Amino acid sequence: MRNKVVSETTRKAEQMQEMKDSSKGPSLNLTELLSRVDNDRELLRDLLSIFKEDFPRHQQALREAVATQDAKRVTVVSHTLKGMLSNLAISRAAAAAGHLEQLARDDATASFPEAFAAFENEVQGLLPEMETYIVEVES
Repeated sequence: MRNKVVSETTRKAEQMQEMKDSSKGPSLNLTELLSRVDNDRELLRDLLSIFKEDFPRHQQALREAVATQDAKRVTVVSHTLKGMLSNLAISRAAAAAGHLEQLARDDATASFPEAFAAFENEVQGLLPEMETYIVEVES
């Protein structure tokens, strides 16, 4: 049992180190987020779990709106994502969602694919990162 615990702790540490070593670094600022919830780890775990459940649906809605060049829908969904990401201190991805929102407000539909690709680049790996933080917060 002890080896399993040590092995799990080592795996978590390695995952965290991999995120720190990546060129972009972690998407989420855990220190800032803990501060925002007054270090309430249970609340943070709940917020991360809700995000992890809701995010894919919104990301898919944005993908579809971009593909159909639906500026009104891109505005609404990117605004929602910007808020979700900002609330969790995921600043770079929130900024990318904000950029998409502004393009949609300007009806710059030709720029959607490139801006959406930038957004996808920012959120790539976000859900596994969330899972790591959920496990870390539970510890």
